[in-house]
Amino acid sequence: MTSAEERAEIIRLSAAEIGAAVKAGTYTAVQVTEAFLDRAAEVDGDISAFLHIDRETALAQARSVDTRLASGADLGPLAGVPVAHKDVFTTVDMPTTAASKILEGWRPPYDATVTARLREAGLVILGKTNMDEFAMGSSTENSAYGVTRNPWDLARIPGGSSGGSSAAVAAFEAPLATGTDTGGSIRQPAAVCGLVGAKPTYGGSSRYGLIAFASSLDTPGPFARNVLDAALLHEAFSGHDPHDSTSIDAPVPPVVEAAKRADIEGMRIGVVKEFAGEGYQPGVLQRFHEAVETLESLGAKVVEVSCPSFDTALAAYYLIAPSECSSNLARFDAMRYGLRVEDDGTRSAEEVMSLTRAKGFGPEVKRRIMLGTYALSSGYYDAYYGSAQQVRTLIKRDFEAAFKDVDVLVSPTAPTTAFPIGERADDPMAMYLADLCTIPTNLAGNAALSVPCGLAPEDGLPVGLQIMAPALADDRTYRVGAAFEAALNSKSGADLLSTSPYAV
Repeated sequence: MTSAEERAEIIRLSAAEIGAAVKAGTYTAVQVTEAFLDRAAEVDGDISAFLHIDRETALAQARSVDTRLASGADLGPLAGVPVAHKDVFTTVDMPTTAASKILEGWRPPYDATVTARLREAGLVILGKTNMDEFAMGSSTENSAYGVTRNPWDLARIPGGSSGGSSAAVAAFEAPLATGTDTGGSIRQPAAVCGLVGAKPTYGGSSRYGLIAFASSLDTPGPFARNVLDAALLHEAFSGHDPHDSTSIDAPVPPVVEAAKRADIEGMRIGVVKEFAGEGYQPGVLQRFHEAVETLESLGAKVVEVSCPSFDTALAAYYLIAPSECSSNLARFDAMRYGLRVEDDGTRSAEEVMSLTRAKGFGPEVKRRIMLGTYALSSGYYDAYYGSAQQVRTLIKRDFEAAFKDVDVLVSPTAPTTAFPIGERADDPMAMYLADLCTIPTNLAGNAALSVPCGLAPEDGLPVGLQIMAPALADDRTYRVGAAFEAALNSKSGADLLSTSPYAV
């Protein structure tokens, strides 16, 4: 049995430290898993980060890891480390709902590649986390199963769409979590919860078994409490997958090595001119400018960079993503799997399909399906979807031009800190603006990372620094992020999460 003091000690450890302790025999995977399960049982009633936790299944995974390690298997640095898994990845031993009623209770017949690689690396999946339905949202208020709350302030949102994952890590219910980033759905929750979150290069992590929202944008990535832990998880589940036609057949960038290097002497860093001004919270800009000064003090050369097409990214994204969503969600037809309503044997297949979708999809999902279907309709395709793709090309060219002069670009991750639950629920445009800084990277397919850069003076809530790099240069984001993290922690004497209300 593990004492309460030992459980508290385990929960405070980083993922890297937990992996090392399990490998050394200081703790077993079962002891570590029990500690985090107990923590979740204690606090998740307030947070609602998880949709599904199966204690026995998690402990069975942990016992398997202990057995494999005892037999001499080399499972990697995260063996025995628990992870919270976003409920958009298929899992054979747990329900996968994408936080939608249309998939309530569905148990997939196969694991996603990301899921399978977590298991192969010896990570223990604690459960499935809440999210905006089908990953459509920036606040995790669009889940069919209730709202997730930010551990820094329970009256505020944890970001979205991966808000359950970010909240679980911020509340110390898990040391690591998975997410997906379509327009900022890892980086924005990481920023508002005081975490590190990464969007790998598109195609660098497999989409096989990921319930699709927008196929040309969706990217699995990690959440962690520090840069090294994020890099370890990134490396654990990334790499080429023959099951995914968009997977890049190239080595995973050396993200772990970069996270350990933490030296940016001589690097060229560009500050994106367009990510400032109206709509940005003053405290967010203050912390961002202080972060830039810190990077300069570490030996980086900082210059201002203009990317004029970034101003049109939001509009282009909200044509491309809904168009792809309207196509992808057509598979939920009440005929093959998932919810089926009003099927009394007298209705046609079309009637059953219509009634099921009306009851099974939430308001935001319906809004995006209708928008996307309209944008793809005859007579409007070129004017809307086609034009948006042309803007996407311009954004990619802006990135290419910028990266000829600098190694990375930086900006605030989100224009504001976490906003109150309900504040933007009836204002879709205000909600969409939460992803203003993150969307361009998704449209271009590049790599990006968000790292905490302090607390906003107005409200004492976390602010994120976004670091963007070219495709397959993910290691640059980790190198800069690790250097900045070390400098910030040295200056404050502690990591950001140690000051949160849910610190242990």
